[in-house]
Amino acid sequence: MKGSLNPKIKICCIANKLEADLAMKYGATAIGLVSHMPSGPGVISEKSIKEIAAHVPPSIDTFFLTSETRANAIISQHQLVLTNTIQLVDKVEQEDFKLLRKALPEVTLIQVIHVQDENSIEEAKAAASYADALLLDSGRPQLKTKILGGTGQVHDWKYSKRIRSVVNIPIYLAGGLHNSNVLTAIKTVQPYGIDLCTGVRTDGKLNEDKLRAFFKAINSVQAL
Repeated sequence: MKGSLNPKIKICCIANKLEADLAMKYGATAIGLVSHMPSGPGVISEKSIKEIAAHVPPSIDTFFLTSETRANAIISQHQLVLTNTIQLVDKVEQEDFKLLRKALPEVTLIQVIHVQDENSIEEAKAAASYADALLLDSGRPQLKTKILGGTGQVHDWKYSKRIRSVVNIPIYLAGGLHNSNVLTAIKTVQPYGIDLCTGVRTDGKLNEDKLRAFFKAINSVQAL
């Protein structure tokens, strides 16, 4: 897909309405709401996810992050949270995607690809045939206790750049992004969107100074 130097910005691991408001104040176009995960930061209850999603305006994308991989379980979860987007942080098979499409035709489905090596490119190409967008992250799903996001670690962007160039759906870039490296990330990968959690947090809480510095860096790219 054609690259972009003007990416959408998703602030993930939103814990409450105040954090959602803060993210939107600085220019977030999407917020991420994390349900139960095998590991990682930002987990909140499905009740809280529903309340936050209902609080934000319709113009903001609300991403529900789920580690479930079977359609029935994902559909049941989504009925409790009612976001406009589902972010699938573990691999979901194509047959389950078909069931999700049928049950939730108005919901955007985003498949996470945990970028590690050349194999990630083929995985992304396969997922691009049925997902609405891909999100390239730095998890380790092969571990006994899966790591499916929130690592604060950068993966090799050369693979992300190649994925962006060979698929025809939007790409979000995640993994260890912060104000000091986001310019390089955008220029290198040219993603449709940027996604971050730990890079704008201190002790797990959204930090306004870090958020301000991040959007200042983003705005400097957009001014080029």
